[in-house]
Order: sequence, then C-alpha cells, then structure tokens
Amino acid sequence: MEDDTETKGRIEETVRKILEESNMDEVTESKIRKQASKELAIDLSQPHFKAFVKQVVEAFLHEKHEQQQKLEEEEEEQRERGSKDKEYDDDGDLIICKLSDKRRVTIQDFRGKTLVSIREYYRKDGKDLPSSKGISLTEEQWSTFKKNVPAIEKAIKKLESRDI
Repeated sequence: MEDDTETKGRIEETVRKILEESNMDEVTESKIRKQASKELAIDLSQPHFKAFVKQVVEAFLHEKHEQQQKLEEEEEEQRERGSKDKEYDDDGDLIICKLSDKRRVTIQDFRGKTLVSIREYYRKDGKDLPSSKGISLTEEQWSTFKKNVPAIEKAIKKLESRDI
C-alpha cells in the first residue's frame, strides 16, 4: 500500500481507536503499532509508518494531557466557588447539617471511601472534634438507609399512635 492521505487517515483512526480502548498504564507504542498492523493488514514497522504512528500517539497523549489539565482546572474552580457557601469542620469534613449544638452530619473521605458520618462532637483547645459516639456509613450503607426511611417513619408513627 502507498503512503497516501487515505492510508494515513485509516492508520490514524485505527491507532486512536486502539489508544481510546487501551489501559494507558500498560500499553506501549510498539504494542499499538503491532495491533494496528494486524487490524489494517499493513506492515507499520516500516520507518515512515513507524514515525507516523509515533506522531499520532504523541498527539493523542498531548490532547489527553490538555483535557485532563482543563478538567482539573474546572474542578478546582468549582471547588473554590462551592467552598464559599459550604461549611467545613476542623478536620476539613463537609458539614451537611447540624442536628444540635453537639451533633452533626458530615461527609468525609476516609482511605479513599466517602462516608456519611452522624456524630457527636466535643470541644477541645478551641476546636470541635468528633467523638467516638456516632456512626459512619459507606455510600452503599447510606443508600440502604435512605431506602428504608419511609419504613422507619411508618414505624415511628405506629409507636406514637400507641402512646396516645
């Protein structure tokens, strides 16, 4: 096959598709070139094709890096905007609501997991600190709890009606 515009277009399309579907921590330029060679039935180990594939890979990586940077900048801007009207405790956990002077519902990150904490706080050295009195729920546990709130409310009403 010739080194024409149509061939280059097909190579670029195939290489980009392979890159999009690949684990970027494991893939190498050589693996991509070999897979594209197989899919296109073209020997891409020839120097001019090899250089072209390298160019496509570098352009792809550059675009992905720029997209990631832009995304991180947008997230940072959003955090800055959002943090102006959100309250955080002395540990940096987001306070969702205060149930009383000493009880709070917070969202925290613990070892990479998001937790909903309903906890009592105590004051020490001018800081509000979480006590061991309370519970921290994983997202899955929180979801299960939320689904059961109507049943809890129904049970409360049933108990209250007995007290009358």
